[in-house]
Amino acid sequence: MNIQELKEFFHTHLVPKKLYAINKNHSMRICIAQCSDGWEVFFSDKKKDKVGTKHFVHEKDACEYMISQIRIVMEQMYELTWAVA
Repeated sequence: MNIQELKEFFHTHLVPKKLYAINKNHSMRICIAQCSDGWEVFFSDKKKDKVGTKHFVHEKDACEYMISQIRIVMEQMYELTWAVA
């Protein structure tokens, strides 16, 4: 999976855009961004500070982790999710 496929996955699964940001740091969202040594997934707080940053060498691993984190949020906030393949 790559970033484009991640965007398509979120669109197909009706994930609200207010929950995530791709390739940017947007406050109060789970973010995924490319960094100097690979990829990182983190929560951005109100001050846009990164919280709980996880680093990944491969884009695929970062995207899969991002999906798992969004899935948790969807379950907690909306009591909705998608089937795990």
